[in-house]
Amino acid sequence: MALLEVKNLTKVFGGLKAVNDVTFHMNQGEIMGLIGPNGSGKTTIFNCINNYYPLTSGDVFFKGSSIKGLKTHTVCHLGIGRTFQVVKPLSRMTVLDNVTASAFCRIRSIKEAREEALKVLEFCGLIDQKDKLAKSLPIGGRKRLEIARALATKPELLLLDETAAGLNPSELDEAIELIQKIRDMGVTILIVEHIMKVIMTISDRIHAINFGQTIAEGTPEEVANNPAVIEAYLGEAYAQC
Repeated sequence: MALLEVKNLTKVFGGLKAVNDVTFHMNQGEIMGLIGPNGSGKTTIFNCINNYYPLTSGDVFFKGSSIKGLKTHTVCHLGIGRTFQVVKPLSRMTVLDNVTASAFCRIRSIKEAREEALKVLEFCGLIDQKDKLAKSLPIGGRKRLEIARALATKPELLLLDETAAGLNPSELDEAIELIQKIRDMGVTILIVEHIMKVIMTISDRIHAINFGQTIAEGTPEEVANNPAVIEAYLGEAYAQC
């Protein structure tokens, strides 16, 4: 049984079909990249999976059960965590308090929540930043904090939305290492990312969309060589080369 199944997912805003009949599945323990040009519907798919947006039609199944129509916090409690493309930490709270707040998703004791937050910060390489205000972190630190907050909810499936955007080359390598460590913990990962070094390095499979519709799915090599993907990213002239 697939861990996640997205079936004929469609999301319409007014007269615009942002996502149009997209179907894919994910197995336990894999990393799938979700790629496409800007505005192709990637983040909208994330928002539909965790019901930040209600589906227009289609369905989403997690561990065999439909999660369509559930509250976003309920989806999180079931085991689907996510990060956001635009990171918005609790800026006037410390890094530790940010992650502690997320740990309350599953823990009711302040002491235990703080202990869990410290473990997550150690894992994410932020332990030495724990007493700093979240707003004081540079972009690389805030991206890691976003991941730490999601991990503190103890997800089985983690949706990562452009966690490498804005990072320098050394930070990119560290981000790749962190994502692989998360998968090694047994967490399944669906990642949206424009930086091909990240997607091609970590993904077991890639699902490509354009104008809200699926155009390709397969291994990184298969998708990178797919004419429809090349055309979507580089134009028709390159697809014909």
